[in-house]
Amino acid sequence: MRGAMRRLRHAVRRLRPGRHPHRLFSRAEERRIIAAIQAAEHETSGEIRLHVEGHCAGDAMPRARQLFADLGMHRTKRRNATLIYLAVRDRRFAVVGDEGIHGVAPPGFWDEVRDAMATDFGRGLFCEGVCHGVAAIGRHLKAFFPWDPSDRDELPDAISTGDDG
Repeated sequence: MRGAMRRLRHAVRRLRPGRHPHRLFSRAEERRIIAAIQAAEHETSGEIRLHVEGHCAGDAMPRARQLFADLGMHRTKRRNATLIYLAVRDRRFAVVGDEGIHGVAPPGFWDEVRDAMATDFGRGLFCEGVCHGVAAIGRHLKAFFPWDPSDRDELPDAISTGDDG
């Protein structure tokens, strides 16, 4: 965990000073991330969201859990939503899954997703890191929550952002 956080801190330092945290991604990268979310969700009944904000007071995990609830992600039919949370200025991130996922996730799954993302982040590849994380989450969700023809998209695919600019 410490190594992953160190790589993220180093990568986020590369952001231009004064760049708005919500503009971490170019418009093309945002479209690529949304396409990755849609592709992953096309294979599963699970839901995946990305939330980006500038500041996170304290540890990222409690903030991610709070946002998970605030965004209504716990209201999915099968309790199989996942939130990827990035706090840009504080160089923190977390991945949170709902209780339906925790019941079937293999040990170490969330650590693997987080570490893979941190490796890309450490190289300054933020879009790639998020897309790789989304793909890994999607593969796992597909194994336990396969897509059903009656399934509907329960949560928006758009990237949500904080208002702490």
